[in-house]
Amino acid sequence: MKRFETKEDLDRELKAIQKYCSMFGCSYEKLGINDIDFKLMSGMDVIGYVEVKGRLSYLRNAYPLPIAMRKLVKLCDKMLNPVVIWACDDGIIYGDPRELKGIAKFYGRKKQREGSFHDREMMVYFDRQSGLKYLRY
Repeated sequence: MKRFETKEDLDRELKAIQKYCSMFGCSYEKLGINDIDFKLMSGMDVIGYVEVKGRLSYLRNAYPLPIAMRKLVKLCDKMLNPVVIWACDDGIIYGDPRELKGIAKFYGRKKQREGSFHDREMMVYFDRQSGLKYLRY
């Protein structure tokens, strides 16, 4: 399967996880390419898992927040403090997906990219709600 993440996408992801970890006093480790993005660490102990989604917008107009349903399932299947982070241009929006309410629908790119299996799939969209918090860069 072809990977479509650019260096800019990976830089945005790294900036977001570093901001999150600096706020909560933990560290992170990148997981494999077919897994979610990171595991969170406190010393040698795993304390949670994170999926970071790039959002090419500012915090004020980032909603609704999209994520693939398969990513949510994979994240929650870890069974230990799942967190989704949406990395915006001026900060992050984050929350525990088990505490969020969203709308699921089949969606994606109108024109599927060659080599992509996930350009059209079940997505979940989250509107602004109390379970979502934000941090500015």
